[in-house]
Amino acid sequence: MGLLCAAGLLLAAAGCTVVTAAEQGRYNPTAQPLAPPPRALAPCAWWYGIGEPPTQVELKFAAQHYDVVVLNATETSALRRLKRLNPDVKVLVYKDFSSVRNYPGAVIGDSDAPFLPSGIGYFAAQRDHPHWFAVDSADQRIEWKSYPKHWQMTVWDQDYQKAWTEAVTAEVVREGWDGVLADNDFSTLSHYSTAVIKGAEDAAESDRIIREGLDAFLGTAGDSLQKAGKMLVPNVSESHLTPGRWAAHSRYHGAMEENFGLRDSGTGELLTFKGNEWKELRAQAALGETWLLLITHTRTEREERVGYATAALLAGPYTCWSGARTEDYRDPDWSQYQDADLGEAVETANRHPSGVWDRRFTGGYVAVNPTGQKVVITPPAGLVDLDTGKAVTGEVELAGGDALVLVVPPNQGTSTPQTTAVPTTTGTTSTTGTSTTGTSTMPETTPGTTPGTTPPTEVTPTGTTGPVPTTSVEVGIGAGS
Repeated sequence: MGLLCAAGLLLAAAGCTVVTAAEQGRYNPTAQPLAPPPRALAPCAWWYGIGEPPTQVELKFAAQHYDVVVLNATETSALRRLKRLNPDVKVLVYKDFSSVRNYPGAVIGDSDAPFLPSGIGYFAAQRDHPHWFAVDSADQRIEWKSYPKHWQMTVWDQDYQKAWTEAVTAEVVREGWDGVLADNDFSTLSHYSTAVIKGAEDAAESDRIIREGLDAFLGTAGDSLQKAGKMLVPNVSESHLTPGRWAAHSRYHGAMEENFGLRDSGTGELLTFKGNEWKELRAQAALGETWLLLITHTRTEREERVGYATAALLAGPYTCWSGARTEDYRDPDWSQYQDADLGEAVETANRHPSGVWDRRFTGGYVAVNPTGQKVVITPPAGLVDLDTGKAVTGEVELAGGDALVLVVPPNQGTSTPQTTAVPTTTGTTSTTGTSTTGTSTMPETTPGTTPGTTPPTEVTPTGTTGPVPTTSVEVGIGAGS
């Protein structure tokens, strides 16, 4: 019976709901384990809001449009405002696994700030546990390159893991956060520093010690937060390099992929589909028990289209996507594709011999070409290109590393397009279409399963204000800082 249920979930590959769990029959394994799987709707939306402190207008928008919002630890008033506006939205606090910081805001004078971007304060560690600062072979502390006043910690030290976990769990419970977005669950230190930690023979062994330390750290933190009825969602990096890493690190309440749909600048291929990552992402989405928080940095229309379409291929019950237009995530982003009204998936994603993946929905169709070469495809008839508004008939040439999003013509749809006004720091930006995203209810404790990742887009959270560095497009870790 368990195998039959698992098979049913894999076939369902469901998406996020537009209304509450009760109204849409959200998946709740603790209530009805043999109930029908949730409807397979298009990806929900979320905001990694660790840039500027959110305005009241932005919070109202977030409450109406996002299933998950991540805020800095200083934003407790924003947390409570969001919960008053929409009790169902999941609000996570940003905490960094791997560093302590002593930039202004993280410290006040010679004292640690009351609300930290990390689990341990810089001065507390320096005073009571100086051995928690990682050092190189010359016994020098390791400061992250390009991110001044971010200091690498001994994530493999059980006492550090325990102290971080106790402090963060207590804060999350006390302040009423739904859980933690734990940043810098990375695979290699090389994107932050060329240092080799003391005792390691070379960079590879140094990275292995850090990686294995974070494996254990995740279990300590995840067990504690789960026992407290809270979520742990790590920002996992480059899991495509280590088969099974995404599966292991998303096992509590999911994981974040900060470089979703990223294109390899050399081959033109989409890195998300390389290695074992895509298989693990699909398995997690289909099982439907943990969150996939996906970010595509949308500097171009192609990146926005690819990111959304690739997320739609996954479309699991807790698959949320964000097309981030700013490196520091200061604005609550919204895409025209999120207004597309794709509706419900009528099949799982299909891989064709050409390498193209596609999926049909009641309100449209998506196709993604993750290869570096152009491919000719034949989409379903009777649909229009969301970008051009033109009907698509017959064969279509799909460029390498690109995607196609088609929708039912407006006069044949089930809903009336409307304008979604997106608040920004300089005004409002409007996109037209029908909003399909609402909020959802996630089981407080969940098992785990699957998926993969890539580099850091390191951003210093404001609220604990520090330098906001320019990020690199080069593939590295997955961060936010």
